[in-house]
Amino acid sequence: MFPRLLPTLIGATLVSLAVVPVASAIDRSQDDLKDLFFGAAMYEAYQDNYFDAIVDLDTEIQQYRRLDQPELDPFTAHYGQAAFSVGDLELSYRMHQEAGRAIEAVLEGNVPQPVRNEAAYRLARIHYHKQQPQNALHALQMIEGRVPERVRARERFLRARVYMELGRFTEAVELLEDLKGEEELAGFVEYNLGIALLKAGEQAEGISELTALGKRRSSDSAKQALYDKTNLMLGSRLMEAGELELARPYFDRVQLDGPFSNRALLGAGWVEARAGRYDRALVPWKILQKRKKTNASVHEALLAVPFAYGKLDVHSTAAVNYGHALDIFGSQVDTLTQSIESIREGKFLEALRRKEADQVKNWVVTLRSIPGAPETHYLLDLMASNDYQEFLRNYQDLNDLFERNEEWLASLAAYENIIALRRGYYEPLLPGLDSKFRALDARIKLRVEQRDTFAQRIDQMLVSRRPEFLAKTSERESLRQLERIRSTMAARPSLVSEETEDRVARLEGILEWRLASEYDARLTEAYKHLQELNTEIEELQEVYNSYVRTRQAATHSYVGYDETIRSLRNRIERVQPRLEQLMARQGTMLEQMAINVLERRRAQLEEYQIKARFALADSYDRANELQEQRADQRKIEQYQAEQADQPRQEDSPEQPADGEPLPQDTPPELEPGSADEEASQ
Repeated sequence: MFPRLLPTLIGATLVSLAVVPVASAIDRSQDDLKDLFFGAAMYEAYQDNYFDAIVDLDTEIQQYRRLDQPELDPFTAHYGQAAFSVGDLELSYRMHQEAGRAIEAVLEGNVPQPVRNEAAYRLARIHYHKQQPQNALHALQMIEGRVPERVRARERFLRARVYMELGRFTEAVELLEDLKGEEELAGFVEYNLGIALLKAGEQAEGISELTALGKRRSSDSAKQALYDKTNLMLGSRLMEAGELELARPYFDRVQLDGPFSNRALLGAGWVEARAGRYDRALVPWKILQKRKKTNASVHEALLAVPFAYGKLDVHSTAAVNYGHALDIFGSQVDTLTQSIESIREGKFLEALRRKEADQVKNWVVTLRSIPGAPETHYLLDLMASNDYQEFLRNYQDLNDLFERNEEWLASLAAYENIIALRRGYYEPLLPGLDSKFRALDARIKLRVEQRDTFAQRIDQMLVSRRPEFLAKTSERESLRQLERIRSTMAARPSLVSEETEDRVARLEGILEWRLASEYDARLTEAYKHLQELNTEIEELQEVYNSYVRTRQAATHSYVGYDETIRSLRNRIERVQPRLEQLMARQGTMLEQMAINVLERRRAQLEEYQIKARFALADSYDRANELQEQRADQRKIEQYQAEQADQPRQEDSPEQPADGEPLPQDTPPELEPGSADEEASQ
């Protein structure tokens, strides 16, 4: 337990806090899994838990390098991939310097050329994301020979983008032309190809390429967004060039529920307005007018709709829409003011620190449901920008590391408690175990000595016959008795008869005959017993080794951790103030960026308010003037009708002479207005 956890804490404490741009995720292609710990690290990576994956892989690599025979470890099968994965994970964690060093170490090592080429590609990708295209090109030029199949297309695509960054658009076009048909890069190749053609001066070819891309449809929201972006870009480009009829189809191709739909509706309306067809411009603008009141395109549509009505001389409707726009602008200005105050009070950073940031999709949008949180609709464009995402992720990672350190400090106290419990459990048991071990050790030594003596005798008997070595216990006792008898007979030869001598000699002969005749069989049996004794000694040795390992494990479970835990606690406690300082800096930048955006939007809405007020007043004036003109026209028509109904008086003195016109006491005819507007009043 502890030998694996504590190096993990050490590796985690050493993680760099560098602030760098966002990078791409790791390459998820891998061979069959051989090492479970490597698989666990990759699982964390696939869950986007890059911090945990980096710590696990660093720990595995450090332990692997300290092994006496690393080739026996199953991690050997994944060592090369682990080295690449660390670089990729650090790149995903925006640690470009660490990733670059890891990959450069692979380049400097003795590795096959395909591996070297893949390392050069990954190093070039790091430089590209650091906005260093010249260094990226230098890394790509290190590639020689065969490139691994899994990165071949992406390597060429990266090379084309590097060429575009360096202004070498013709070379980029050639590469991108060859990449057409790559399934994993479908859409992105065509988009970059169209841009490269436009930058290279081939306007017709570029527009044709982008037009073909914009006509595609996909159920994948990301690809469809790319197609909509292409159509919006082409439509805006043609509209600014005055090609209104050519621009209209591009705006029409943008989906009405996509991320670019608002800008497309606004652009479609301006195409019609610039062509003088204000009635047709009202169609997309009125759709846009009903959408989210926090979108910049909707704000512009709120002014564009009454503008079009004014051009159509429907000034009263224009005045009503200007009034509606003023109400919305006023409420949004108040909302923005409250949001700015909320950010300055720290509620925005508090919301960003919540765990929903990692658990809920589109969590930024859900921030508006938190009481007192700022209106994040105005911040969506900002939060989608690379700079803000860089600061935001750095802030969240710093906060995550700070919280992890707090948890680790608590964990260290728990480890100390566990160690104390283990010491209290094992130390009373070890003396009794040691006494048993000494008895076992004595038995093992005795058996080993017996085995060695027995083996030595057998070796001697293989060279020269020694039947007495194979005598049984009764036989050896008989031999000793005969030796004592011989000694007694030698001491008192006068008392020994010939019959006694013959009987002793006969007994000695019988024993010698038995030992000699059974020598081979007994030697074979003795050799078998020696093998059985070796087996028993091996079993005793296994028990001995098991005890040694168990005792070492028991001792190592609580011995030697005090200094390591103390060192880790000191390092974590030293880094916490630094983390707080960095978090404060990152948080201040995040708040200031958000406040700047909200203040710009508020200033823009206040400017719209001024324009809407003046336009509202002008619309009221025009509407009143038109109503007066229509009232005068009705009076004239009424007077003429009354005159036509009066009987003709031939002899009236007031009757003028023939051919003399009647005096006109009615005002002159005014400009007629719109019958539709009259009906609406």
